[in-house]
Amino acid sequence: MYELILILLAYLLGSIPTAVWVSKYFFDIDIRSYGSGNAGATNTFRVLGSKAGSFVFFVDMLKGFLAVDLAYFIAKYQMDSVALTNFQVLLGIAAVVGHVFPIWAQFKGGKGIATLFGMILAIQPMVAVCLVVVFMLMLFMTRYVSLSSITASIAFPVMIFFIFREPEVMYRFFALATAILVVLTHHKNINRLLSGNENKVPLFKKKAKE
Repeated sequence: MYELILILLAYLLGSIPTAVWVSKYFFDIDIRSYGSGNAGATNTFRVLGSKAGSFVFFVDMLKGFLAVDLAYFIAKYQMDSVALTNFQVLLGIAAVVGHVFPIWAQFKGGKGIATLFGMILAIQPMVAVCLVVVFMLMLFMTRYVSLSSITASIAFPVMIFFIFREPEVMYRFFALATAILVVLTHHKNINRLLSGNENKVPLFKKKAKE
């Protein structure tokens, strides 16, 4: 019962609609009515500029990180390392689901990339650092956040299976499922990339409001 309460709290934490609240309270718009219509960091970068986008990314990442750390409200001696990691994965998934389907914003959220990253950072910091390197290299070369996210998500299971050789089956399954889901949720971006219509993100310049 206590575990279910923590999972619910993780979902509610993930449901905080950072991009929606920032766009409404500081720019007097609903971010979901501009750009891609997505309530995430990428669209915030695109519509409101790098400062707002960076803030939204940081908070969304923090949601995933803090959700995973809810596991420590259960005494460590009650769980072995495998059970703890499995529970952390469940909490992280709950936060990501909350971000994608936020109860505080009519269940219309973002794609969960930043929250997912915060989750991985809390569970395996070295994996998260490697994924950041992959993401930033791709972003530097292409300026496509969507392509960078897809590349990093595919790199996730590759690292878990072949580089870090993670032994826990649930975490390996989660890494593989994450890559598949990110690719599926970015199918529109993939179509735009193939047709040459995907928008590039100006990383160091504020973009005017549409």
